[in-house]
Amino acid sequence: MKQHIEALLQAAVETLKDQGMLDADVTPRIQLDRPRDKSHGDFACNLALTLAKPAKKNPRELAQAIIDALPENDVLAQCDIAGPGFINFKINHQRIIDQLENAWQDERLGVGSAGTQQTIVIDYSSPNLAKEMHVGHLRSTIIGDAVSRTLELQGHNVIRQNHVGDWGTQFGMLLAHMEDVQSESNDVALQLSDLETFYKASKKRFDAEPEFADRARALVVKLQGGDDYCLSLWRQFIDISLTHCQQVYDRLGVKLTRDDVMAESAYNDQLHNIVEVLREKGLLVEDQGAQCVFMDEFKGKEDEPLPVIVQKKDGGFLYATTDLAAVRYRAQTLKADRAIYVVDARQSLHFNQIFTLSRKAGLASDSLQLEHMGFGMVMGKDGRPFKSRDGGVTKLSDLLTEAERRAQVLIAAKGTDLSESEQAEVASVVGIAAVKYADLSKNRTSDYVFDWDTMISFEGNTAPYLLYAFTRVSSIFHKAGMQLNDVNGAIILAAEQDTALANKLAQFPEIIASVANKGMPHFLCGYLFELAGAFSSFYEACPILSNEDEALKASRLKLAALTARTLQQGLQLLGIPTLKRM
Repeated sequence: MKQHIEALLQAAVETLKDQGMLDADVTPRIQLDRPRDKSHGDFACNLALTLAKPAKKNPRELAQAIIDALPENDVLAQCDIAGPGFINFKINHQRIIDQLENAWQDERLGVGSAGTQQTIVIDYSSPNLAKEMHVGHLRSTIIGDAVSRTLELQGHNVIRQNHVGDWGTQFGMLLAHMEDVQSESNDVALQLSDLETFYKASKKRFDAEPEFADRARALVVKLQGGDDYCLSLWRQFIDISLTHCQQVYDRLGVKLTRDDVMAESAYNDQLHNIVEVLREKGLLVEDQGAQCVFMDEFKGKEDEPLPVIVQKKDGGFLYATTDLAAVRYRAQTLKADRAIYVVDARQSLHFNQIFTLSRKAGLASDSLQLEHMGFGMVMGKDGRPFKSRDGGVTKLSDLLTEAERRAQVLIAAKGTDLSESEQAEVASVVGIAAVKYADLSKNRTSDYVFDWDTMISFEGNTAPYLLYAFTRVSSIFHKAGMQLNDVNGAIILAAEQDTALANKLAQFPEIIASVANKGMPHFLCGYLFELAGAFSSFYEACPILSNEDEALKASRLKLAALTARTLQQGLQLLGIPTLKRM
């Protein structure tokens, strides 16, 4: 619907150009918004206000000229001018009904392919395998999962890339500690079942025992040199660490698997070549023995050039070198049209440098969209980065266990006729959904405060509220002895609440397009919360099963069924399964 109106406005602008009212070189950006106050219509735009100055026209007069120049259509029921020159639009009810009838027949609820289908690479989660996943990995993992699911719904070819950290000097101390554990005939796998403790023990020895530290450094050299023994130890460690990660992914309900892992080490053989490519392009500069690239676009506070270091003085490579190799692989091997990096916002400078250098070095063409979708931090109530009670970093597995425990307490307190096993199953879904939704419902570019009390609640914009809203809609069909797809009959917009719910349902494809374009899952969360609210008002005001008018009863059942399907599809895009009973 939004695209239809934008096309009509564009046509009106072209007509005004032909009439000489607007200059031929005017290319306005047409932006439609949905007014909060429904008395202002379904859409509003400020096109006349933006064009008035260059056109040297009164904004209200220009707004009327735009309305008069709109092509004849069956989309708009009414156009009004408001305030200094805003144009408000009301949609023809029949067009809304037609859209919903099409959505009813479509398993994707009317979410069409987004123009040209693209190959989109999305880099997310990417934990350091030396340690267990912690709360700091939550945002990248679930935001990336939601964005990738949304892009898939639009029909794009989505390639997930889990760029795990599996290489570097820290693995020397881990391998040295593994050697000692094995020599003592202890079960390495058992010790590695708690990666965090194993890492801390290794680090403690590295800092306190000079002989151990020297051996660790020697093992790094051997590992990087391809020593079979060291590689065997390293592979054993990586395999166990990846198993830990997969267990967390499975609990979180994200779609990452072992097949999506493209680790740092996968690019090792390409790093010398990356440096050579930069040298051949005349981009390399030696600075204090290190190989660097300086670009005029990046300077510090004192206007000093900021380096991208690709090779250290000792010959070692850095994250930047690996990231450049990854860009080339995604551009030239995976043939990506768009590459998205869901990484902490604090890495913004790094990725701006990598993207710019990739283009200068010919590793990626200008046609490849390179996007850093940065996100803020998870904060505690004290305003500092979220920590465990002992002040350490909270392991993600522990966080999810605590979420399940709190959800079970909440469900038991509400009173339920579910069996203990059913309660445990519901608590698992509700608890983990609550953690995910509390994060995804916040603007990803902002920090947010992690608060158990607000996230595991049936009040407000929370996962428990939306899961309950879905079960409430589903219960109508259970009571009627029907399935959702048993509904027949045409949609009739008889009451104000029928129309409000239909309008909200019709917005779903528009919301999906916004999430896919901007990587903002909180748009979808806000929409689902508003949809649940619109259904609640509809349910209270409009009789459904008790309605004596069979045509109206069938219409309202269809609106209810579409609400259930939309809630279910929306939650699925967030990686949240729905429940039949709570």
